[in-house]
Amino acid sequence: MTKKRVVVTGLATINPLGNDLESSWENLIAGKSGIGPITHFDASDFASQIAGEVKGFDPTEHMPVKEARRMDRFVQLAVATGKKVVEDSGLAITDENAARVGVLLGVGLGGLHTIEVFHSKLVEAGPAKVSPFMIPMLISNMAPGQVSIFTGAKGPNVVFTSACASGTHAIGHAFTEIAMGRCDAAITGGVESTITPMGVSGFTALKALCSNRNDDPEHASRPFDGERSGFVIGEGSGFLMLESLDSALARGARIYAEVVGTGSTGDAYHMTAPREDAEGMANCMMAAITEAGIRPEDVDAINAHATSTSLNDKAETLAMKRVFGDHAYKLRISANKSQTGHLLGAAGGMEGVFSCMTLYKGIVPGTANYTTPDPDCDLNYMGNGPEEYQASYVLSSNFGFGGTNASVLFKRFEA
Repeated sequence: MTKKRVVVTGLATINPLGNDLESSWENLIAGKSGIGPITHFDASDFASQIAGEVKGFDPTEHMPVKEARRMDRFVQLAVATGKKVVEDSGLAITDENAARVGVLLGVGLGGLHTIEVFHSKLVEAGPAKVSPFMIPMLISNMAPGQVSIFTGAKGPNVVFTSACASGTHAIGHAFTEIAMGRCDAAITGGVESTITPMGVSGFTALKALCSNRNDDPEHASRPFDGERSGFVIGEGSGFLMLESLDSALARGARIYAEVVGTGSTGDAYHMTAPREDAEGMANCMMAAITEAGIRPEDVDAINAHATSTSLNDKAETLAMKRVFGDHAYKLRISANKSQTGHLLGAAGGMEGVFSCMTLYKGIVPGTANYTTPDPDCDLNYMGNGPEEYQASYVLSSNFGFGGTNASVLFKRFEA
């Protein structure tokens, strides 16, 4: 069968740089940082005291107070972003087309805050104090579930939980659903909110978080930099409306970009560390390029996973060299996490949004805090800031604990 072409007709994000698409993009291009001291809880006793928090988010602007109280923060963010992406796309979800519109989202950890709150109630006051809404508040699939309820989308409704690759896996599967004709449109991307005592202490115990720049949070996330010392935890969302080209053209929709390839591989190696030879990462990137039917040298920009951890950045650089050869040195490589921190399961969603904006606006974002060269990371990481450049293809990749890898290849749209 002939696969349908799949395009991006809507974008929405709530992240540490802004609570809407426009301000987020403007602040990203301006090189601003969304990282600061943790305010969600008292972190004074924690080794890492900084995070990329969403600021000024009021869920009651997007849903009734009663409904907001029955949702964990990650679900509140999902509902708000879902409504925004439907509005941005201009797609009217009606009784006639609802069954052809899916919701496929990535969530890494789910309602960690809800677990903490009700565990404390259980221990302190007994089981009678545990709310009947506890389970529906914390389960990860409540993000697509509630988005479906609030938007009316009745097509495929699925959550993908694959650590930091969750959002990118969701986009890849949404692309496949539409390309294969199983639905005509899909709300997809990722959402996460785990800046909690358990979340921060758990990643600290793994020695994964930056803990030596609490007094300088804006410069703490340093992807590919020789002085990188761990990632900065973040929260937020990034959603895309994917739609078949036929559907988009029929209603005269604005098209940001086209999705042309996806990749998904496993390292079969280690619980938390990437393969030193970067085989899994490289195979994942190459799978997306192969599916698109292009050559590696046709790719001109990369939105990198770029966590600011020693092992990941080194392995990702090696993976790009394995895939692109000498062309790797010509790539324009952006690291959004240098300004937002690591949004975990939402990272691929937010970075997918920014990848589409890169193609639509003709500007490749820079990478903040890249000042100290590392001989193991010697590619063009856009350390001098953004560049006006009309990229043809942007490859966005994310890699997670357990050796799970995901890539999505976006193309500048041409009718």
